[in-house]
Amino acid sequence: MKRIITTLALSVAIAVAIIVIESRPSATTVVEAAPVVRLVSETRCGWLANPTPANWWLTDATGEWTIGEQGGYQAKGIDKIPDFPDSRWVKTNGPHGYGCACMTVTTNKTAMQIVRVIKAWPRPLSACRKDKALKEPKD
Repeated sequence: MKRIITTLALSVAIAVAIIVIESRPSATTVVEAAPVVRLVSETRCGWLANPTPANWWLTDATGEWTIGEQGGYQAKGIDKIPDFPDSRWVKTNGPHGYGCACMTVTTNKTAMQIVRVIKAWPRPLSACRKDKALKEPKD
């Protein structure tokens, strides 16, 4: 009951404010609102590189997406990137290297950043090697 009364009181207050504004012909109403950002997840597949600690990139047909940079930007959910089996990971620097992967992510296309990793999974290296739009990372 209290919620109904509160909702009714708010509706009345809004209606009164609209009437007051509309009754003043010279009044200018400025309404400011923060932009609405709608994050839509997408699946991206390509070369996932982790050449050194905390440095992560995904290179797909669109380009290179930053996931994390040592001492700087780190996407939310970066910990959801699984360990890759040896058969799907090319070691170039101790345990660091690259593999073929797909990731469900949200992105900032302007900055070419992965904002959030929702899910990630390894693919056979041959899947990326066969894709003519992808260039295999150098050792």
